[in-house]
Amino acid sequence: DLAAISACEQGGEWEKALQLVIMMAETKVEYSTITFNAAISVCEKGCEWEKSLWLVNMMAENRVNSDTVTFHASISACGSGGEWEHGLQLFSLMKQVEVNPDIFAFNAAISACQNRGA
Repeated sequence: DLAAISACEQGGEWEKALQLVIMMAETKVEYSTITFNAAISVCEKGCEWEKSLWLVNMMAENRVNSDTVTFHASISACGSGGEWEHGLQLFSLMKQVEVNPDIFAFNAAISACQNRGA
């Protein structure tokens, strides 16, 4: 549920947000881009880049459309974790899935590269 995942974001509870996404799968609740984006945003704030990549992959597996928010948050999570190469791979993936990068995605990719030495 989006409200519950958003509450997890405000509380910095990325583990609980991921549990909610998993519970959604188990109970056959329909996924949405907004729900995934909220969970990815929680991972971004928690510097959980691996979990954000897992969620991006889960979106693709479940045929949930990604958008600029999906990529911005996940690229930022990678940058925060010092994983600039993964961030750039995500940025490149945007064109493949026909999501046009916006200024936030460009900024996230640039920031990820700046963090490479951190």
